[in-house]
Amino acid sequence: MEKSLAVSSTTLLLLKLLEEQDLYGYQMIEALAARSDHTFELKAGTLYPLLKGLEEKGFLTSYEQATKENRTRKYYHLTQAGHTALQQKRAEWEEFSAAVNQVLKGGKQHVCLG
Repeated sequence: MEKSLAVSSTTLLLLKLLEEQDLYGYQMIEALAARSDHTFELKAGTLYPLLKGLEEKGFLTSYEQATKENRTRKYYHLTQAGHTALQQKRAEWEEFSAAVNQVLKGGKQHVCLG
């Protein structure tokens, strides 16, 4: 998959997960793998730079929370700007995937009137 397409689709998926609830990194990795039947198996080295970029754009905020085991985890929360970005990216994905499917099915059939 082309790198920009992979990053764009991964961004869409991360925003969708965070729309549902705040998560920490490992939870996102596990959720994406489970929901995609292991098609999306992100590595931490891929995930955290994406999250940092989304946070810099104002789509996410993060906060730390202690666990019962007295460990600290960094959770990510979707902002209002993140909700807006999710809707835009979802619309772009639907348009893109519809166009790809149309081509795969042979395109629109044009009627020749001549």
